[in-house]
This record gives sequence, C-alpha cells and structure tokens, in this order.
Amino acid sequence: MSGGNGGGGSPNNSEWRFNQTLRNVQGMLKGRSFPGKVMLTRRSDPLSPPDYSPRSENDRYEYEKNEGSQEVEGQASGNTTDNISAKKPISPSTSSVNSLPDAQRIVSGARATDSARITKFTAELSRPAVILDKLRELSWSGVPPYMRPNIWRLLLGYAPPNADRREGVLTRKRLEYVECVSQYYDIADTERSDEEINMLRQIAVDCPRTVPDVTFFQDPQIQKSLERILYTWAIRHPASGYVQGINDLLTPFLIVFLSEHLEGNMDTWSMEKLSLQDVSNIEADCYWCLSKFLDGMQDHYTFAQPGIQRLVFRLKELVHRIDEPLSKHIEEQGLEFLQFAFRWFNCLLIREVPFHLVTRLWDTYLAEGDYLPDFLVYISASFLLTWSDKLQKLDFQEMVMFLQHLPTRNWAHHELEMVLSRAYMWHTMFKSSPSHLAS
Repeated sequence: MSGGNGGGGSPNNSEWRFNQTLRNVQGMLKGRSFPGKVMLTRRSDPLSPPDYSPRSENDRYEYEKNEGSQEVEGQASGNTTDNISAKKPISPSTSSVNSLPDAQRIVSGARATDSARITKFTAELSRPAVILDKLRELSWSGVPPYMRPNIWRLLLGYAPPNADRREGVLTRKRLEYVECVSQYYDIADTERSDEEINMLRQIAVDCPRTVPDVTFFQDPQIQKSLERILYTWAIRHPASGYVQGINDLLTPFLIVFLSEHLEGNMDTWSMEKLSLQDVSNIEADCYWCLSKFLDGMQDHYTFAQPGIQRLVFRLKELVHRIDEPLSKHIEEQGLEFLQFAFRWFNCLLIREVPFHLVTRLWDTYLAEGDYLPDFLVYISASFLLTWSDKLQKLDFQEMVMFLQHLPTRNWAHHELEMVLSRAYMWHTMFKSSPSHLAS
C-alpha cells in the first residue's frame, strides 16, 4: 500500500507503542489481565456531536484544555472503588506478570500530556522534511482534528515529506484529478461502454446509502462529489473497478478534508459555503488519498475478494487461539466467520462503530501503513471478543442478529481505545510466535 511509502514504523518504536498502549489499558481494565476477555464499561454521560474543525488558536487551546481535564479526571478516579489494576502483558510462553506498582511506573512515563503531544506534532510538522516514522508514532494514538488533513496527506504519501515541494505537488495532483474527471466522468453516456454505464448506475444507487444516519451525507452536492470520485477511481483501477463498500472507505477522507474549509459541528456544515475551487481541491485530495490507501489492498476488491477471505480465515484462527470457548461455541452453532466478518473487513468497521469515532480509528489505520491488513485481524478479534460472554449465551439466529446490529451506538472514545489497546497487545504477543496461529 502506498500509504506505507514512509515505512510502517521502525522496530525501535515497539517499546514506545507498548507503553502508550499500557497507559490506555491502565485506565480501562477492571480486575482483569492479559491475555483474556475484557468486557468494556460504558460511560453514562450522553454524547455530544463531534466538532471536526478546531483550527484556530482558540480552538487549539480548548482542545488541549479538554484533553488535559480528562487526564486529571482519570488520575483522580484512582482513589475510588473504580480504581483499575492492569498488568504488563506477558509472552505466550510465560505466566509471570509485573506487579501493579511496576506497571504504574511504566504508565506514568508512557505518554506525555496531550498538550505536550501537540507540541511534538507541531515540531514534527515544522521540519524541512518530516520524518514519517516519528509522525506514525505520534499518530497511532490519535491526531488532533485540526492537524488531521495535513498529517493524513503525509502518512499516505500523497503530500511529500519535503516542505518546499509540498505545495507544488498538491497543485499538480489536483489539476490531474480535474483532467481525469473531465476525461472519464463529464462525458455523455454514449461515450461509455455498457459496463461503465452499469457501474455508474450502481455508484449512483450506493451514494444515498452511504452513512445514511448522518444527515450531512444526504446533501445532493456531497452525493455528487462521492459519485465523481468513486467513478473516476473505478475507471482508473480496472483490476477491481467499483465494489460496494469502497463508498464507505471514502467518507473519512471527505469529512477530514472538508473540515479544512467548514467550521463547527458537521451538523451545521453547508456545501454552499464552499467555492467551486474548494470543492474541486477537496475531491482531488479524497481521490488521491483513497487511491494511496487502497494500493496495497487491491486483492480485497478484485473478483471474489481473495484478500478479505484471507483475513477472515486468519481472524478465525486468532479467535480460536485467544478465546477457545467462544470459538468452539461459534463452530457448534454453525456460524461461519465469513457471515459477519466479511463486512467488517470490506468496510473496515465503518458500519460497526458510531461515525464520530471513525476518523480516530483511521488515525491508527494510516499510522500502521503497510502493516494495516495484518493489524486489521487483531482489531477485528478485539472487537468481536468485546461481547464474548454475551455471544456464548446465544444460539445461531440470535448471534446473527446480534452481530448485524452491534450495541455500539453509544460508544465513546473510551470503548474504541480499549479495542485498539487490546488489539495491539495481542499483536505484540503473537507476531513473534506465528506457530500459535497455525491450524
């Protein structure tokens, strides 16, 4: 995948990422240690609509202040009955674990305050040439929203690391996109083949179905942009063409690049506030970033989608290794992993989590770079095992219904971070022990 043009992170980053993960887990686990099933606790406070564009200095101050207050709350809660004990994960071959005080000492230095993290992001972006491995380290645990557009372009290799080349490259690529639209999309149907006409019709049908529970995506101008980008991408990638699900993958890019031009909550956005040039640049950035992102996953969307089938098989193996009782129950009930996990991999969980969490999830996706397909298996396993206890009490039909309508509607960042933390820990444990995942 071209998203890994800058490398997927050096081995020297593993200790940093482990400590980062451990700190997250420290604040989320209740009386359980790895490996094993961890049930999430729910926040009772209602969710407010996300703000995708804290770009001004005042917005930046508010972002840092809010993030810092959450950290203080977490520290204060250490004296309550909800105090959590987490242990450093062990290798599959040993049963010893670090004591809680040792783990707390590791956690205390694992992650600087969010204000310090923003300073690190700013310093990295200010370099004459961005060091992508360092940017991936920072981005894995989340990117401040107002920095996301620039950072995503860099992580995907769409914008070059060298600052003096960046503007010129973006200008050229945006013009190239305009030429592609003129050549492939802005033509009469008489100039298209029957296959191309059918593909365009399918895209036109799918666009209104894209994120149907988010009102903004029902805007006719947004749907037209989706259609232009998807059709142009499909024509220029004949090996796969358009496959249902790619429309979902486009939405995070659209939201992030729109946030450079539209302020406040997405609920208040209006395409009428954008110039034609703004719309063209946003579409171009979405097109090229989607292309870079999918370059390493082409066989996920070619005939029979063998790449996805491969990931589903590996997910089945991993779940069997981590949670044999659940694996056995699924098998006894005759439920095939393909019946529920295919959509997870096809849409990269976009349909399974609340939309306001998707861009945070994709920070980690893009930070993984070339290693994303491998890590997706661990994210999906962590996601599934969130409901292990529940699933083991359900029969076949009940499991199918439950997995099609997962209770994630009220999830906040807390739950998503738990899924990612657990996925990283399992990946760290098993990546050096591939025999554990052999059939």
